[in-house]
Amino acid sequence: MKLHVIPAGPIQTNAYLLTSEKRGEAVLIDAPGDVWPQVAALLEQEGCDLTELWLTHGHWDHTQGGAQVVRGTGAKVRAHRDDQVLIETPQVMSAFLDPGIKLEPIKVDHWLEPGEVLSVFGTTAEVRHVPGHCPGNVLFYFKQGGAAFVGDALFNGSIGRTDLPQGNHEQLLAAIKAQIYTLPGETAVYPGHGEPTTVEREMTTNPYVRG
Repeated sequence: MKLHVIPAGPIQTNAYLLTSEKRGEAVLIDAPGDVWPQVAALLEQEGCDLTELWLTHGHWDHTQGGAQVVRGTGAKVRAHRDDQVLIETPQVMSAFLDPGIKLEPIKVDHWLEPGEVLSVFGTTAEVRHVPGHCPGNVLFYFKQGGAAFVGDALFNGSIGRTDLPQGNHEQLLAAIKAQIYTLPGETAVYPGHGEPTTVEREMTTNPYVRG
């Protein structure tokens, strides 16, 4: 499995494209605006078909390009039901969007459950629910690869903002401790914005939530 990091959209949100040349398949984690041309080029380069789009949560900067990705690939979409309104009726986010940002609804094919195990490329990813920044924020943990894609729950040296509608600061801190800090310390943490980090580094140095 190869990892491609693709910052895209108005606020440079990280999309993560996982490809397997051996199997000719790919999975995209999050779909910021204008990500599709970069994804399409990488799929052609790797000789892969995009089979699934996994959304860490429903905020506009992680979903803006999702409808275009689905039209281009027919990928099945997976997300947490607590963000159904945000994903299927994104206009509810218009109050905190800059003018001119266009959003399209995305049809979710499968609603994720905490503890669910997804099979991909001959390996598995565990779904963990990490609410607080957004009700439906989830992470995808690849035990075999030692990697967790955490959306906007945790960043390198910071945490997700909780001042947006349905944000909850105490809930986020509790979820980080229960769902991220219980992963092995060497686990690579890939956030929705910025550079990757590790569980151990954040547990010992993050100024907002220590392990």
